[in-house]
Amino acid sequence: MSEFNEDPMDADIADDWAAALSEQHNMGDDMADNFGGPGQANRGVELPQGDVNLDVILDVPVTIAMEIGRTRISIRNLLQLSQGSVVELDRLAGEPLDVYVNGTLIAHGEVVVVNDKFGIRLTDVISPTERIKKLK
Repeated sequence: MSEFNEDPMDADIADDWAAALSEQHNMGDDMADNFGGPGQANRGVELPQGDVNLDVILDVPVTIAMEIGRTRISIRNLLQLSQGSVVELDRLAGEPLDVYVNGTLIAHGEVVVVNDKFGIRLTDVISPTERIKKLK
């Protein structure tokens, strides 16, 4: 049973997102290479042999965060912030956003807007090998 009530407006929004995602279908084939898709080398990542049942983890919630930049400021300056204050970040305008899952960088992307809602179009996915190297 779904937690959300079905709303015709939600269906329209879902259709718009599906259309936006289908635009990047060819781009998705390139990203599948990063994940060792069918017929692709695993780029040094050892996968278990035999039947792998991912169904047991598909409903595990994860936290996904998009970061546009960071900065360090003193508590004094933090307390002086008010409406209209500008905080300078460590990124230049136009640089890609970082996409984190449970605190681990997994991709870079750019902001897109569909029906007045923000989203992220992934432009570069970090390979599993690179993610594993960062864990060590």
